[in-house]
Amino acid sequence: MRQFDYSTANDVNRAIATVTSETESKFIAGGTTMLDLMKIYVETPTQLVDINALPLSQVEAIPNGLRIGALARMSDVAAAVIIKERFPVISEALLASASPQLRNMASIGGNLMQRTRCAYFRDTAFPCNKRNSGSGCPAVKGEHRMHAILGTSEQCFSTHPSDLAVALVALDAIVQVQGPRGKRSIPITEFHLLPGNTPQRETALEAGELIVAVDVPDAPYARKSHYLKVRDRSSYEFALVSAAVALDVQNGKINAARIALGGVGTKPWRVPKAEAMLRGQSVNSDVFRQAAEVALEGARPLTQNAFKVEMAKRTLVRALETLGEIG
Repeated sequence: MRQFDYSTANDVNRAIATVTSETESKFIAGGTTMLDLMKIYVETPTQLVDINALPLSQVEAIPNGLRIGALARMSDVAAAVIIKERFPVISEALLASASPQLRNMASIGGNLMQRTRCAYFRDTAFPCNKRNSGSGCPAVKGEHRMHAILGTSEQCFSTHPSDLAVALVALDAIVQVQGPRGKRSIPITEFHLLPGNTPQRETALEAGELIVAVDVPDAPYARKSHYLKVRDRSSYEFALVSAAVALDVQNGKINAARIALGGVGTKPWRVPKAEAMLRGQSVNSDVFRQAAEVALEGARPLTQNAFKVEMAKRTLVRALETLGEIG
């Protein structure tokens, strides 16, 4: 681990100013991702600014929705009554994440900022365009079973690892950030970036910006929502594929639908075309299978991860059937 300076902050503006003054500074909260990456020299900050004392851990109702503070711990959010009753997909996604010990430490903001689990990214013996732009992507010809089939580029095929982000994308959450130039709101669908030709840039955050909260609209479909995760083992494992779904059903017809996929995209993957296809349709398995076909249009699997196409379709259908109480 590279030697670094450490400081604490009890004021948001002071924390931002401290990080802004040193280009290689990083914020740290739970540290469940940052410290891991520092130990393997993927992250090498010269200074860590501990933000745990900032007043950003609330989970509270706001007009027309919910606000989750960036420093709220994953376990606390998953257990909050308002989350379980009004936004069950968030609780389910959090409980499917990591381990109880990590959920007790990890923050909501940190979860959204976690970086890919690609083995080549995490091993500095290999080139990686995320670590060193232009150095190459060994996953193309190497091991890529866990890699993405949607949103890829020749520069990068790695998946985004967050379960929570998939649920939040399905619910049209807004990420509230604050930085040297003030506050701004970023739709979570725009927060994580596609790799394109700049895979080293993963989020829309500018230098010195800090996530302070996540706002979730209280839409009718949010109360009838579900997260389904398929993985190689039943706990402490990242998704092969996952689906976050939400439905507003009136008189047997789908009034509104929200669908996001995880484990298959280079970012949490929203599928508005499939959502539009479901609107006005009856709740039945045939309709859900049609939506799944639409959702996986444009998939570009590599040789080892082509199974994800069919697995993602089946996962999505099963998630929708669970909400529709089919089967």
